[in-house]
Amino acid sequence: MQFQKKKIVVVSWGLVVGWMALIYFLSAQHAEQSANLSGGITEFVNEIVEQVAPDGEFQIDEISFFVRKNAHFFAYLLLAILTLNAVRRSGGRGWISMGVAFIVSVLYAISDEVHQLFVPGRSGQVSDVLLDSTGALAGIALYAIISRWLGGKHNAKNERTN
Repeated sequence: MQFQKKKIVVVSWGLVVGWMALIYFLSAQHAEQSANLSGGITEFVNEIVEQVAPDGEFQIDEISFFVRKNAHFFAYLLLAILTLNAVRRSGGRGWISMGVAFIVSVLYAISDEVHQLFVPGRSGQVSDVLLDSTGALAGIALYAIISRWLGGKHNAKNERTN
């Protein structure tokens, strides 16, 4: 049983490191590569928007901005969820574990924007750190809500069987 718990802790932290590596890889792409990636996603989203709202008047630049900013938000939402899960699997509890997950996510967001200062055609943006931080907060809140809901269901089930 103890080996299984350690294995889960290692896998949990491995997912955090893996997600951080993916964020780093995407940030290391020069401006043209990054634009091509977000451009492909933007075209996909644009096709969906045209099907859902054929009479809507959306500019491709607006959709591109939406795609790029949502990528920041959701990347750090997931980073915070993975980090909070790893901290909790490692024995962290309550507000402290949430604080650790938030601090790790924000520090990584800051380091990511600094990293982009050295990538050709990219720039570091304080507004992106704020957006990343908002995503991290949303991820922590989502994790807490789902944990509480699942914990409540688990406790109710145990009460019925006793």
